[in-house]
Amino acid sequence: MNLDELNGIAKKMVAKGRGILAADESSGTIKKRFDAIGVENTEDNRRDYREFLFRSSAMKDHISGVILFDETIRQKAKDGTPLVKLIQDAGSIPGIKVDAGAKPLAGSPGETVTEGLDGLRERFVEYHKLGARFAKWRAVIDIADGIPTYNCVNANAQALARYAALAQENGIVPIVEPEILMDGAHDIATCERVTGWVLETTFSQLFYAGVRPEGMILKPNMIVPGKKCAKQNSIAEVAEATVRVLKRHVPSSVPGIAFLSGGQSDEDATAHLSAINAIGNLPWAVTFSYGRALQAAPQKAWSGKAENVAKAQAAFGHRARMNGLAATGAWSKANEAA
Repeated sequence: MNLDELNGIAKKMVAKGRGILAADESSGTIKKRFDAIGVENTEDNRRDYREFLFRSSAMKDHISGVILFDETIRQKAKDGTPLVKLIQDAGSIPGIKVDAGAKPLAGSPGETVTEGLDGLRERFVEYHKLGARFAKWRAVIDIADGIPTYNCVNANAQALARYAALAQENGIVPIVEPEILMDGAHDIATCERVTGWVLETTFSQLFYAGVRPEGMILKPNMIVPGKKCAKQNSIAEVAEATVRVLKRHVPSSVPGIAFLSGGQSDEDATAHLSAINAIGNLPWAVTFSYGRALQAAPQKAWSGKAENVAKAQAAFGHRARMNGLAATGAWSKANEAA
């Protein structure tokens, strides 16, 4: 492990005013997105869509890294240029999703554990050759009656730690993503308590596995109430709770935190990120690693039509610029109309 090299990559991933585009949807997930806009889910359409994102000016200005799916890291643009090179030419860092998804956890009904460790060392060697310099592994924790259980939290934390250790061993910065879902009826205090537990367990397992915090990025959820909760908290309350739990449980040696949007609306994800940064006095760089919250607008604008590409790139550029402002705490609602 070259920790200085890993630390340098991690710092570039959370450079001021820039964040990470999560373009790592599986073929099944992107089918749902394409179905919503009336686009056939073919390999060519998936390539064309991602190509125009990677060729947009927003990449150079606001995107520090791109998480790719296995298919995408191997694809070439229409003119034969590898998509990885388009990302690199924009001054961004290619990354790769390596987990195999959340599967039912034996002994814990209603809970899942993320799989994909088998053969991961060899896959990292190949992905490094293909240009990936960081990776992502997502654990999914749900809140409902009787869950999460210790079994679920511990199993996912151990898997995250084993993945992260293998990534660092192969010169790849691991994004560690323990996501508390916001689908339930739980209040903000419950989200804060469970998130604290999950983060504490995850960093314990990272320590036991020999993962160096200086060479990783954390991708957590924000502290928000469940969508079905009667009380939806203010932007300021979400920001305060989020900073409080992160300061309690995340080592200051971690270079950066790149939040997931977790099903929030585009504007809510931006507003919360800006409010968190506006609090100030944070020991880590704090930015975004958004998928849907960056892509929903350009997907709708594109709708699979070549004549709409410029319009779609402009929509992507707007959301990337808004989140770039939020990553410095400088976003305001007035910016949305600018």
